[in-house]
Amino acid sequence: MSSIAWLSKKLDDGRIACEACNQHCKLSEGEYGICGIRKVENGELYLLTYGLAAAVNVDPIEKKPMFNFLPGSSVFSFGTVGCNFSCKFCQNADISQYPKEHNHEIIGHPLSPQRAVAKALEYGCQSIAYTYNEPVVFFEYTYDTAKLAHEAGLKNIYVTSGYETHKAIDTIAPYLDGMNIDIKGYSQSFYKDICGASLKPVLDTIEYAHKKGIWIETTTLLIPGYNDSDDEIRAIAQFQASLDTNMPWHISAFHPMYKMLNVPRTPAQTLRRAYDIGKDVGLKYVYVGNIDDEARESTYCPKCGKLVIDRHGHIGQYVTNHLVNNNQCPSCSYTLHGIWQ
Repeated sequence: MSSIAWLSKKLDDGRIACEACNQHCKLSEGEYGICGIRKVENGELYLLTYGLAAAVNVDPIEKKPMFNFLPGSSVFSFGTVGCNFSCKFCQNADISQYPKEHNHEIIGHPLSPQRAVAKALEYGCQSIAYTYNEPVVFFEYTYDTAKLAHEAGLKNIYVTSGYETHKAIDTIAPYLDGMNIDIKGYSQSFYKDICGASLKPVLDTIEYAHKKGIWIETTTLLIPGYNDSDDEIRAIAQFQASLDTNMPWHISAFHPMYKMLNVPRTPAQTLRRAYDIGKDVGLKYVYVGNIDDEARESTYCPKCGKLVIDRHGHIGQYVTNHLVNNNQCPSCSYTLHGIWQ
């Protein structure tokens, strides 16, 4: 299935500029974008994965990960093939890189925006997440779904690498409630050599989306020897704190994947060190992931330190929310930050 990729504009030289992401592809007839799923055909830019989901699941919201966003709820999650990054550590390379590695073949199962919203409601979900691959590359599909979801009382979440243009954010902001944005590292060389992208647009997206009023949580996958030095960890934490100390930061353990199979797993002590650095910098909500550490997966009141959301078991398996009046600490009445209803 395909549909016109309307987040684009025609240039005077006959090419079409894609305006969805900060790769800023300018394409001639027959050319594909870096994502592998946006192509110029007959003088129009088309999204080739519109209505074709490569992965669909009902997940705990904590798996996105979103911890200060409807904790304990279920989220209807789907994604397509294609991606505007080429991360060597990608956990979903079988779908994200599929078109680029299979001669531009497009795969997926039919899932219209209407059907996605209906299934989310049927399964008792409170939100829809556009995830598994990069949502901005199938922007028009996410937009149409998010608008219908919003009208049905569902919230919408992007799980993203943070390469949205301002125009993309402005367009979908009325229907987008939350974003989990990767801060994959804090050096241009890491982004260029490992991810096929640049650092500055990601930082700009986080700042811009936050100013638009979208609830933001960030995630950093710490890879031994690549982005796990104390200086780089502290730089990420300080950048985030400079925007908002109430913005949650998820620090995750790397497991050998895709083109980085020879890199060792992240030691638990690295995540715990990063957790301490984040707290020391002043971030109020820091979490670790991909390891068993229930104490650092739980939420504590920033004022009195009381455990207010208890998480244990596998991700999202057991979540006990002790907040009262949706967002207040039961001990000191401090109002916690997040989306609670």
